[in-house]
Amino acid sequence: MTLFDPEPAPPAAPVVGSGRVRIGTSGYSFSDWVGAFYPPGMKSSEFLPYYARHFDTLEVNTTYYGIPRPQVLDAMAKKTPSGFEFVVKLNRAMTHEHSTDPAVYRQFLDATAPLAAHGKHAGLLGQFPWKFQRTPENEAHLVAVRELLPDPPLHVEFRHESWLSPELGPWLAEHRLGYCVPDEPRLKGLVPPTLLVTSGDAYVRLHGRNAKAWWTGDRSTRYDYNYSEDELKEWVRRLQDLAQQARRTYLFFNNCHAGQAARNAKLMQELLRSQGSF
Repeated sequence: MTLFDPEPAPPAAPVVGSGRVRIGTSGYSFSDWVGAFYPPGMKSSEFLPYYARHFDTLEVNTTYYGIPRPQVLDAMAKKTPSGFEFVVKLNRAMTHEHSTDPAVYRQFLDATAPLAAHGKHAGLLGQFPWKFQRTPENEAHLVAVRELLPDPPLHVEFRHESWLSPELGPWLAEHRLGYCVPDEPRLKGLVPPTLLVTSGDAYVRLHGRNAKAWWTGDRSTRYDYNYSEDELKEWVRRLQDLAQQARRTYLFFNNCHAGQAARNAKLMQELLRSQGSF
């Protein structure tokens, strides 16, 4: 049995306040979503068209591990309807290895160019690790990344609380960098969900609150978390606040273990709809 109707109505254009809210997940091609979100027996080649019947945006995370050939993202764009949008995660060479090799960035831009050609490229996400703390050297690296990726909207996600200060918002805006609001365990040194809009769009990533496995688990356990309805209702209010400030608000669920991201994203759609906001 599938969790959702296999033929839902196309996602409406969700509106909260003065800005659009687009809801999706951080990745979509997970074998453990079969039976939990995708119908039993569905082939992986059918995942994305099915996903796009439920959501109107996707965060592409595979680009973190390797820069694909342009044909890969071209094929993904062709499998989604008009109006669907992709946000692409920066490669780990850029965020975790501090590379400023122009060849790496040219290869990355070539890979994502088909999304822009299809009118479906909403921007980029740079997720930086906990060890990437606020120092002059790391600030300079962010400026260099922005210069090497001059055109697409670029949001940055920090994992270390040292970045949070009254000067952060103006500094990010000065360098045309958007702020990514994370939801993660309330552990010392991590970033609390501080609402901040520093570019035209607001950006939110919900990772789950699995405090026990955050430092000790691998990816499959760190993000193994199912948000309760009450926890998501907290974010309805926050999304309304962000959307009043932003042109669009992107919300991605990264708690992808066993289809939990898709289930929580669907529930968030219903919560917003019940408030007349979707």
